[in-house]
Amino acid sequence: MSKEKVFTDANFKAEVLEAKQPVLVDFWAEWCGPCRMLAPVVERITEANHGKIIVGKMNVDENQETPQKYGIQGIPTLLFFKNGNVVRQIVGYQSQENIQNVIHEVAQS
Repeated sequence: MSKEKVFTDANFKAEVLEAKQPVLVDFWAEWCGPCRMLAPVVERITEANHGKIIVGKMNVDENQETPQKYGIQGIPTLLFFKNGNVVRQIVGYQSQENIQNVIHEVAQS
């Protein structure tokens, strides 16, 4: 079972911005109800897309520099990176199907 990565302010550049594959970053917090609802969806996304996209989570309470840099105001927020740039953003809870559709678009672009 593949587990999503844990992104931090310290590893963000190497793990996300310099990644060879597209990257999905789930910005979340422990106290956020919709974030907890989204967590199993993100786990299934990780499983379903192993080898196609890197999936990871960033706790906004423990890492404040990166969320601030990308203007994260509401959580959960999913940012899709390709070649070091944000190419798509989803704010709030979404179904696995909706997220999967965005992954497909990002992978094709």
